[in-house]
Amino acid sequence: MSPRSQRESKNASKQRGNSGFKHPGSSKSVKNYSAKNRNKPIKPKTKIALEDRKVILFNKPFDTLSQFTDGQGRKTLADFVPVKDVYAAGRLDRDSEGLMVLTNDGILQAKLTQPKSKSPKTYWVQVDGAPSETDLDKLRKGVELKDGMTLPAKVEMIAEPNVWQRNPPVRFRANIPTTWLAITIIEGRNRQVRRMTAHIGFPTLRLIRYSMGGIELGQLQPGEWKEISLS
Repeated sequence: MSPRSQRESKNASKQRGNSGFKHPGSSKSVKNYSAKNRNKPIKPKTKIALEDRKVILFNKPFDTLSQFTDGQGRKTLADFVPVKDVYAAGRLDRDSEGLMVLTNDGILQAKLTQPKSKSPKTYWVQVDGAPSETDLDKLRKGVELKDGMTLPAKVEMIAEPNVWQRNPPVRFRANIPTTWLAITIIEGRNRQVRRMTAHIGFPTLRLIRYSMGGIELGQLQPGEWKEISLS
């Protein structure tokens, strides 16, 4: 073999080694690569044709990750949603419940999640204690967290909503009341609502996302999903 042929052979082997895939015949590597990619946001692009768009509403149960894969054996979206080629528009913490929107439309995903879209997200929040209107006014004006000032939130006290029992149940403190709030924000910082209520002295015991971008959870029960059409 000539020196040039030897160099070309080495370069080809190096490129195959850096590709991230095993040799042909091993479907496992390609499958894992695709599954991991489902945890990443869709890149915004030309809006997908209406007839090709998929929009899935899912009620995420407590103790479930808002992604499709996990290397530690924890529950993920893949345990409940068999629909292929859809991606989560935003996340919910593992210890939070409620509405998730899954879609194959990058434009819709960006509209629901990017701060500049100012898409409202409403949470039903059970807090430890009984905040006063003065306490809630702090959230309405914005509070200073470690990552900066929050935008003003819409906050109101509500009656206990008629929702499913959480499994495991919320742990209550003896002789300490709890209060349900409806909190609407247009941001999406990590654990933001929990940090906001803790900041004013009323830790969150339970958090359920009820709506986002005008899309509501409705009567879906934990672990249930349905496909909808959006105009």
